[in-house]
Amino acid sequence: MSRTPRHITTTERRARLALRHRLAPGTHATAPEAVADSLVALHGTDPATVYLAVGARLADPSATVPETTRALYEDRTLLRMHGMRHTVFVFPADLTAIVHASTGLAVAARERASLVKDMAKAGAPDAAWLKEVEGSLLSALTLRGQATAAELAVDEPRLREQFVYAAGKNYEGVHTVSTRLLRVLGVEGKVVRGRPLGGWTSSQFRWAVAPEHPELDIAEAQAELLARWLTACGPATEADLKWWTGWRVTDVRRALTTIGAEPVSLDEGTGYVAAGDLAPLAGPAEPWAALLPGLDPTAMGWQQRDWYLAPELRPALFDGSGNVGPTVWWDGRVVGGWAQRPDGEIAWRILDGAGVGREGEAAIGVAAERLRGWVGTTRLTPRFRTPVERELSA
Repeated sequence: MSRTPRHITTTERRARLALRHRLAPGTHATAPEAVADSLVALHGTDPATVYLAVGARLADPSATVPETTRALYEDRTLLRMHGMRHTVFVFPADLTAIVHASTGLAVAARERASLVKDMAKAGAPDAAWLKEVEGSLLSALTLRGQATAAELAVDEPRLREQFVYAAGKNYEGVHTVSTRLLRVLGVEGKVVRGRPLGGWTSSQFRWAVAPEHPELDIAEAQAELLARWLTACGPATEADLKWWTGWRVTDVRRALTTIGAEPVSLDEGTGYVAAGDLAPLAGPAEPWAALLPGLDPTAMGWQQRDWYLAPELRPALFDGSGNVGPTVWWDGRVVGGWAQRPDGEIAWRILDGAGVGREGEAAIGVAAERLRGWVGTTRLTPRFRTPVERELSA
């Protein structure tokens, strides 16, 4: 006889988010690796997001830049690579093989086929030529350790070859072999991003040969990734899971069955938590405030976001492509946006209809000063700008 699934309220979901994403008082981490592990992955499309997401969750935010830089480029305990939804993320090193097998292989096959097809249409050299250039590139990168595309083109001049993409279309452009090939190799797990050419907000990266990792069974890797994500972010609906992973719905359902995910009732319908994660929380999380960056993994964690982000706030906080900008949080929900002004001030605004009271405003003010304190003289401009961020930064 089937039992009625336990109902998890919006209040409990917000409390889970606060505790498991290290945002509630007393949950902050001591190292970037612990932050990434708690969130499964840090969005890496905007390099500053990685540091800002870590800084919001470290007990000592002044350690954000040196410790995150150490983890990324010295100890290599965090690795930047393509992952879910063909997006650049920063993962704990022990997850890279799992992400590669569960998600990267399918994307990589499409990317390589697309590159070969585009080159053939443009009358560029064939796949055999491309494979030869690829081998030369990897050899040069192994010798150099880390290098930019321009540096690699010195060793392998054929990387400078160009071809016309989408000839005759309104989005026609000229692509360089190095740009497209390095992207394919990144998705295939053969190269990873190395140190940036500038500071921690720089988007100009060197490349490095990817560390070796075991080749895993795809279905087993998908089950492992889903189990980790549900532990960090559950409950979630099937639609959330399909969106976050970028998988086919059949892959999501198979993985849910494999890990023995528990169905629960949500205001949005049926959701799932990891096996053994049905017990209610011991008590509510303490009220908390945070200023999270654009593309923060908490703000972008679910496709269905009404339980923490009111629909009427979205036009001010998202760009035209669905990327969330910098957000202000109070007690488990998004209540406004923030930006950095040219003089370094952190300006924030509570949006209409998202009142927080005096306690909330005071806590948000403390969070803003905390952010300004560790960012220092660095100037921040999100890659994906939103209406409220543009207005506040002016």
